[in-house]
Amino acid sequence: MRPLTLAAPVALLLAAAACAPTTGSNSYANELRELSDSCEARGGILVPTGQQSGRPQNDNVCRITGGASRLTTGG
Repeated sequence: MRPLTLAAPVALLLAAAACAPTTGSNSYANELRELSDSCEARGGILVPTGQQSGRPQNDNVCRITGGASRLTTGG
């Protein structure tokens, strides 16, 4: 009977610890912001790829919306 009375508080403590928020900064959000800033500096917009890998570099692409082109205008 004694092990059962000790197991209940331990299980409760583990459950509460699993629900506790992390104290560190959100690295995904920080990396996403840096990626977005870099993309905007190149004249593009960050768009999602549809993947959810947990890495913003894989989950988004920088779509350049205007400006440079390899094609000439006929001159």
